Amino acid sequence: MASCSTSFSLMAILLVLVLLMGSSSAQLSTDFYSKTCPKVLRTVKSVVESAVSKEKRMGASLLRLHFHDCFVNLGGLSWDVKLGRRDSKTASLSDANSGVLPPGTSSLSNLINRFQAKGLSTKDMVALSGSHTIGQARCVIFRTRVHNETDIDASFAMTRQESCPLTPGSGDDNLAPLDLQTPTAFDNNYYKNVISLKGLLHSDQQLYSGGSTNSLVESYSKDSKTFNSDFAAAMVKMGDISPLTGSSGEIRKNCRKVNS
Repeated sequence: MASCSTSFSLMAILLVLVLLMGSSSAQLSTDFYSKTCPKVLRTVKSVVESAVSKEKRMGASLLRLHFHDCFVNLGGLSWDVKLGRRDSKTASLSDANSGVLPPGTSSLSNLINRFQAKGLSTKDMVALSGSHTIGQARCVIFRTRVHNETDIDASFAMTRQESCPLTPGSGDDNLAPLDLQTPTAFDNNYYKNVISLKGLLHSDQQLYSGGSTNSLVESYSKDSKTFNSDFAAAMVKMGDISPLTGSSGEIRKNCRKVNS
């Protein structure tokens, strides 16, 4: 474990890893640290709330971290988090970018297939896509959509084009919120945006493109309780994807690299 002199940023990352991924030779459980570290959840909650209050994008970053870990290395809504998950002993940028975690350019069929390959249903996929209710995306990711695609609200496209020129290399790192209406609040407005043809990413709009997921999008746009319930269930299910426990993994001293 890190010493008391560890910097705030490193401590926050370590604590978040404990919360979202969680060590054991057995299976994950919600009371894994009840005896060895009974105050861990309160400590993590305090640190995360502080981090998010200082940088709103942190919430989205933590969700992204959870998606990445479960797919690649096997104030709002809440659910019981299973603890005991360790970090991988290897790290691969190529694996992370291999398409195992669907990119923003994915078609509906690719989204469904990639999630099914990890044991997640189409409903899980649509619910988890709702994580785009917070966070931002770089121009280089949505440039083609706002300039070339037709299933997009014209006014919305023009607004995004202003900070994301068509020419590659120009404004590549400029950011835009994934949720047009409430970019820092976890709610169901993401689905309302998609229905209005205001999905920022190609993969977002694919959820409402006349295919099999239209009805789910409509349901979540009208019923936030159903969305919250399905999202929480899908997050727990995703957390159970091939967890590393005991000697199969490690608790990293620096989340950016494996322990030496």
